[in-house]
Amino acid sequence: MNFKNKIILFDLDGTLIDSTEAILESFHNSFDLHQHIHPSDADIKALIGHPLDVMYSELGVSKELVWDFVDTYKEHYRKISTQKTELLKNAKESVVEASKFAELGIVTTKTGKYSQILMEHFGMMHHFKVLIGREDVERPKPDAQPINKALEKFDILGKEIWMIGDTRLDLIAAQNAKVNSIGVLSGYDTKEELEPYTNHIFADAYEAIMYLKDTK
Repeated sequence: MNFKNKIILFDLDGTLIDSTEAILESFHNSFDLHQHIHPSDADIKALIGHPLDVMYSELGVSKELVWDFVDTYKEHYRKISTQKTELLKNAKESVVEASKFAELGIVTTKTGKYSQILMEHFGMMHHFKVLIGREDVERPKPDAQPINKALEKFDILGKEIWMIGDTRLDLIAAQNAKVNSIGVLSGYDTKEELEPYTNHIFADAYEAIMYLKDTK
């Protein structure tokens, strides 16, 4: 078996999957059920990547009600996530190709339990050694804790470590964890928003993996 000299950690939303429809529907369902003024889709999308409690706070939900909204969101999201989530173009090919020369993990702010169900639904979970979700850490991205926790599952000695994500949160988390990062433009942040935090920006995960494949 070839020695794999890289560890690649992937974000999920906007990096490998598009669950925008499921996220928006789950948010609007919770605002309906709690009879709260609805934010715009644009306002919700601008916050994707942050933990749910942070998103709801930013969208005007009072502190004492935030976790009620989060629970309502999760209950609805659980029912619809597999039907209303798609793999991004070339996402599966990216992971398959990456698995040939690197060990892989997922570091997401989504609930880990539902993320694993999604990855199994898409027939991809077996490529990943670890999946760190929101419930696995006290301090989510942009803190270094999720990346550091993922790396506990690997032998990192002599390995090049990369975090691939579509938002500033992913790239700042990589900086905080002192690992390499790649920003991708397949998700929620723009090139201008990503540029201050990484020297590597590609159109999508596949381009990122092709770059890493060529850098020995």
